[in-house]
Amino acid sequence: MSQAAARKTVVVESNQEPQGNGTMTSPTEPPTQQELFGHPAGLFVLFFAEMWERFSYYGMRALLVFYMTKGFLGYGDTKAYGVYGAYCALVYMTPFLGGMIADRVLGQRRGVIMGGTLMAAGHLLMTIERSSAFYGALALLIVGNGFFKPNIGTIVGRMYGAQNKDKRDGGFTIFYMGVNLGAALSPLLCGLIGERYGWHYGFGLATLGMLIGLAIFVAPNRLTQMLIGAGSLASAASLIYFALEDKILLYYVNAPIAIALLVAAVISVTALEKGGVPKHLGLPPQGEGLFKKQILVILGTLAAVPVVALLVSKNELAGQVLNVFGLLCFAYVVYQAMSSKGVERHRLFVTLPMFFFSMLFWAFFEQAGSSMNNFADRNVDRVTPARVLTQADVGTTLQLEVGQAQLGHTLNGKVFTLDQLDALRKDKKTTIAWPVDATHIGMMVSASEVPASVFQAANPAFILIFGLLFTWLWGAMARRKIEPSTPVKFAMALFQLGLGFGCLWYGAGHPDQRGMVGVSWLLLAYLLQTTGEICLSPVGLSMISKLSPARLVSTMMGAWYVSTAFGEYLASLLAKLTGVTHGGEDGAAHGIPAPIDTVHVYGDVFGRIALAALISAALLLALTPLIKKWMHTDLPMTGEE
Repeated sequence: MSQAAARKTVVVESNQEPQGNGTMTSPTEPPTQQELFGHPAGLFVLFFAEMWERFSYYGMRALLVFYMTKGFLGYGDTKAYGVYGAYCALVYMTPFLGGMIADRVLGQRRGVIMGGTLMAAGHLLMTIERSSAFYGALALLIVGNGFFKPNIGTIVGRMYGAQNKDKRDGGFTIFYMGVNLGAALSPLLCGLIGERYGWHYGFGLATLGMLIGLAIFVAPNRLTQMLIGAGSLASAASLIYFALEDKILLYYVNAPIAIALLVAAVISVTALEKGGVPKHLGLPPQGEGLFKKQILVILGTLAAVPVVALLVSKNELAGQVLNVFGLLCFAYVVYQAMSSKGVERHRLFVTLPMFFFSMLFWAFFEQAGSSMNNFADRNVDRVTPARVLTQADVGTTLQLEVGQAQLGHTLNGKVFTLDQLDALRKDKKTTIAWPVDATHIGMMVSASEVPASVFQAANPAFILIFGLLFTWLWGAMARRKIEPSTPVKFAMALFQLGLGFGCLWYGAGHPDQRGMVGVSWLLLAYLLQTTGEICLSPVGLSMISKLSPARLVSTMMGAWYVSTAFGEYLASLLAKLTGVTHGGEDGAAHGIPAPIDTVHVYGDVFGRIALAALISAALLLALTPLIKKWMHTDLPMTGEE
């Protein structure tokens, strides 16, 4: 399995069709499909569907913590991180159940449609400023993701019959590019628009993205082509428009992504001319009483939404549910290992320590959406200056458009902080009278300021750049018989992750006099974390598919995602250590300190994470000989037999 099988998409590669009783028929060859660039044309349509779904998901993710701390909820850091962690953990639990339900009752196509509809409703509900609507929206997104995430990948896998199965890895690599194009695009639009113009606009844009992705499965081809074209042109134009004031962002980020988006749109429209996604793929299983079962699934899903909303709002309860679910899951893996013999037993046991190190990786990595997001907002210098105040400005009063450049400076004898700036932005009164005194010499007057959420695009953008390079690198090393083993790649991932957090620790230890850190340290950290992700995420999924017995592949893939869910929840606990705003019983924030008072808090925690990641890498390297022995790499792997 290639780079395409990343954690963002669960892939079940099978041409077997489930029957009404949940059993599988013999493999069958799909009808002949028209091809584009040597792959089924439908692949490029699904590429675009997944791109828009990831656009909507990551657009919401880029805004979620900011929305809770700066929006009407007014949560403190600890409360916001708890909700965020519960949300992300449940997002990675539900695909296991959603895939099983689709296999046995709905079929993958209806599973995708149902999931996309629920997610679109969730994004739309986020535009309503009520706490009940907020938690209901998160629940809809969680449940919808459970249906959408596993099933669209399954449809991709089923496009490839036995006659072109050797192209499957390449197909998933193309599909994975769609995942990351959408993930890179969303913070640049949803994040920026949400921060600058209003949260509901950002969430509304995510809703439109989800609806465009959903249209591919329900709308006529002509209408879908029009939606793809219009959505892509509007998005590309918006990327250029919003980056015109920042030439670096325009030339190196927004313009390349806009070009990639337009090229992808042309290819997808062409693919739809060739028929798009074949109608026979992802159909419901055949069997008696199927309609009643589908009605029960719909009713059960609707009943589950308020339960999930409660779990997210009471995030400690979500942690307890995760613990019980996880213990049952891994106890089942141990039971299956004990029931097996010889090589099969060893390989199943090997997955357990790999699950553990994967969990640690995601616990550290997923600071990106929480503590690193707030660090970028509060302590990373994101300003391009128009000019700098000098001695000549002392004694004057400027009508100043205040922004991040003023944080940490004094205004009328009081330190200007981020919560004051956010309040001015909320009231749209950011141009104020600013008396200049001697302490303001050297203060920047901002020409442009990059919103903090935009930096969420760094990880997927780096994957687009380096993903195929790593795929080529592993292949070249394999041909020379020097490719690192799976546990060594995991150790490399943890090592690079540790270096990334080491960059943040060093940057936070060397701020300017206001407590602001250079943006290069944040970007370097994202680069190292991304190369670490490439060494672990697709490699881990490939490992599961190869080490698991055929009867347990889906179960073990689900267990892999449960370990990821644990990592997401642990990430929220780590993020709470960086909390610099504290709430009362209702979780409301009590103000954000000046940057000089917060930078060391983030630096200390990031330094500890760096050390923990490096120690974990060393420990895994020490265990590698035993793990390799129990993997029995000298014998054919399950996926190679």
